[in-house]
Amino acid sequence: MAKRRKVGNLLALAVLSYLTRAPMHPYELGRTLRDHGDARSIKFNHGSLYMVVQQLARAGLIVPQETTREGGRPERTVYTLTDAGRHELGDWLRELVEVPQHEYPQFVAALSLIAALPPSEVVELLGRRLRRLAEQRAEIRGLVDSTLAGGVHPLFLVEEEYRLALLDAESVFVKQFIDQINHPETGWGRLWGELHGEPANTNERQES
Repeated sequence: MAKRRKVGNLLALAVLSYLTRAPMHPYELGRTLRDHGDARSIKFNHGSLYMVVQQLARAGLIVPQETTREGGRPERTVYTLTDAGRHELGDWLRELVEVPQHEYPQFVAALSLIAALPPSEVVELLGRRLRRLAEQRAEIRGLVDSTLAGGVHPLFLVEEEYRLALLDAESVFVKQFIDQINHPETGWGRLWGELHGEPANTNERQES
């Protein structure tokens, strides 16, 4: 079972991680997150980042080190990691790597309610999804290949390789689901279609 964290937002985990490199102020943390492409993995904006920094400080996981001002710019508080913050980072990361968490993907929610749509429409929608999955895969593959060509070690792109694996697995599932609906002998489409008043041969036409 996952532990209850003082600050449970995954953005906090990223902040703790980057503060192991050097003390930073929130603006610099935001720039670092964007430069490293973390927005692809962790949802954040300017306001949410500042809020998480304040939460971490209240929890004693980071502390202000100094406040600086450059020219006419507003003051910026530089934060550093505490021993408690360093321990929290390691403990949290180990948990996320080791313990599978129950998540609530939107596609899973749609599948749980899929019978509310007629099978002919579902097959058409799934076909469109397959094309979009292929487009996403091509985009990520291009990003990985170009980044590797720039000299970045594959270790720092492992989350993109995981995304590719998920896309491949989902594509296989969607193709199998379409086959389960359309199979001429054992397909679910005939009975499913009857629930929506579809002719018995609707799915055979869709398959052809």
